[in-house]
Amino acid sequence: MNRNFKTRSFGRNSFRPQRPFTGRRRPYEKRLDVSKFINKAVITEAVEQFKPEHAFSDFAIHNHIKSNIAAKGYIAPTPIQDRAIPHILRGDDIVGIANTGTGKTGAFLIPLINKVAHDPSENILVVVPTRELAIQIDQELREFAAGMRLFSVCCVGGANIGRQISDLRRPHRFVIGTPGRIKDLMKRKMINLARFKTVVLDEADRMLDMGFIADIRFMLSQTPKERHTLFFSATLSQEIEGLIKEFLRNPVTISVKTRDTAKNVDQDVIKVQRGKDKIDLLHELLIQPEFSKVLIFGKTKHGVEKLSKLLAGRGFKVESIHGNKTHMNRQRALGSFKESRIKILVATDVAARGLDIDDVSHVINYDLPATYDDYVHRIGRTGRGSKKGKALTFVE
Repeated sequence: MNRNFKTRSFGRNSFRPQRPFTGRRRPYEKRLDVSKFINKAVITEAVEQFKPEHAFSDFAIHNHIKSNIAAKGYIAPTPIQDRAIPHILRGDDIVGIANTGTGKTGAFLIPLINKVAHDPSENILVVVPTRELAIQIDQELREFAAGMRLFSVCCVGGANIGRQISDLRRPHRFVIGTPGRIKDLMKRKMINLARFKTVVLDEADRMLDMGFIADIRFMLSQTPKERHTLFFSATLSQEIEGLIKEFLRNPVTISVKTRDTAKNVDQDVIKVQRGKDKIDLLHELLIQPEFSKVLIFGKTKHGVEKLSKLLAGRGFKVESIHGNKTHMNRQRALGSFKESRIKILVATDVAARGLDIDDVSHVINYDLPATYDDYVHRIGRTGRGSKKGKALTFVE
C-alpha cells in the first residue's frame, strides 16, 4: 500500500472524539470504538483446522443431491453444514449461529431439498431481508436441485409482481422472498401460509434491524402450529431470543461463531486529516494495483449514488447498488461486479449481508457503519473461505 498518507496516528495526533452519530443505532450503542477496526490477519500453520464429522456422501440424502453437490465442487461440509444438516434431516427446530460466508445457505437447502424430494405434500417458505439474498438463495437452490423437477418462486419487491403471480400459479415447492412482497402476495390471495409446514428465517438479525419484526410475527402466526422452523443468523439478540421462545419447539442451538470478524481479513483505518478530501484519499487507494475488486460502503442512498458518479467521473469502472435503484439495475450492477466487468461497487448496507461475491480484494468503509455488527457483516464480503482480504475504514 502507498504510505504517502497516514493510516493510524497515536499520541498527540490520536483520533479525535467521534461526533455524535445520527444514523441507525441500537439504544445501548453510544458510539463505535474505532480501535476495533484495526486487526491484522494472522494465519499460521499452528491454527487448528476444522475436521468435519461427516462427508456429504455420509448424509442420508437423495443420490441426485449428492451428485449436484459434487458437481458444485464441494467435498467436505463447512462447520455449520456438518452440525446442522443431521438435525434438520431429523426434523429438529434449529437456531444456527455462524459467521457470514460459512455456508449457512447450503446448511438448510441440502436437507430441505431432500425433504421435499421424499414428501410430495411438503412446501418450504424461506424469508430473508433483501432481494439480492433471496435471488442468491434461489439460484443456489436450482443448482442443488438440478434435474430433480423441484420448482421455486422468488418473491421480492422491485421485480415484476405479475410474473411472480404467474409463477405462483404453477406447481412449486419452495417460496423464497422478502417480508414485504410476501405480505403483498398474501393480501392478493396468492400465498397461503397455512400450507407451509417448514419455515426458514435467514439473516434473522438483519430482518429485525430493518424493522421486520412485526411482519415476521404475523407471518409465523399464519403458518401451522406444528411446523419445522429454522432460524439462521450471525448474531443472537434479545429480540431474536424472544422470537425463538415464541415460535420454535425445543430448538437445537448450533453455534460455530468463533469470533466477531473473519480471521483472514486484515483490518485498518484511514485517518482523514484536516483539509484533506476523502475522495482524494480514496482515489489514491483505488489506483493501486492490489485494489483489484473493491466493495465500498456508504451510509445513505444519495451519498452512495453521488460517490459512484464522482468515481466514474475520475475514470473508474464503477456501479452503485442501493434502495432507490430498480430491481433490474441492482441486478445488472451486481452481475457486472461479480463477473469483474467493473472494478468497484459502491453500496449501502443492502449489500452487507449474505451476498457471496468471489475474489473481493478490499472492503472500504467510506462512511462509518451504524453498529459494530454492521461492520462485521460489511467486511465479511472479503476474505471468504481460505482467501485473505483487507478492510479499510475512513475515520474523520
